[in-house]
Amino acid sequence: MIKLLKDQYTKYEEVINYLFFGVLATVVNVGIFYLFDTLLQTPYLFANGLSIMGAILFAFFTNKKYVFKSETVSKREAFREFYLFVGFRLTSGIFDMLSMYILVDFLTIDTNVSKIITQFIVVVVNYVFSKVFIFKQEEGEHD
Repeated sequence: MIKLLKDQYTKYEEVINYLFFGVLATVVNVGIFYLFDTLLQTPYLFANGLSIMGAILFAFFTNKKYVFKSETVSKREAFREFYLFVGFRLTSGIFDMLSMYILVDFLTIDTNVSKIITQFIVVVVNYVFSKVFIFKQEEGEHD
């Protein structure tokens, strides 16, 4: 039974790690949003922008090291990953901002509830961006 579980974990390690660290990044995102929106009462779109930036930085380092296990050999390659990661995350961040605006201003859903709703979609989109465009391994590379 333990061998079966270990084999299944090994088979799905990347997805499991992505989900785990994705949840943590979402906690960082929602936590920063709650701090600025609810506790400090800054405008919700400003709070959302800050939370997106904090989550992007957290997610880059955890995705690089623990999820996709990317080991860059040069500063140029490391910068390329960071640049692409931030670029694609800002793309999903635009979706996040538009979703928040629609959910809060047009559908009058609470800001914190709206933030949680948008995060479900953003996590999936970000996984695809990371897997396909950013931390892709070349043919023949393995863990």
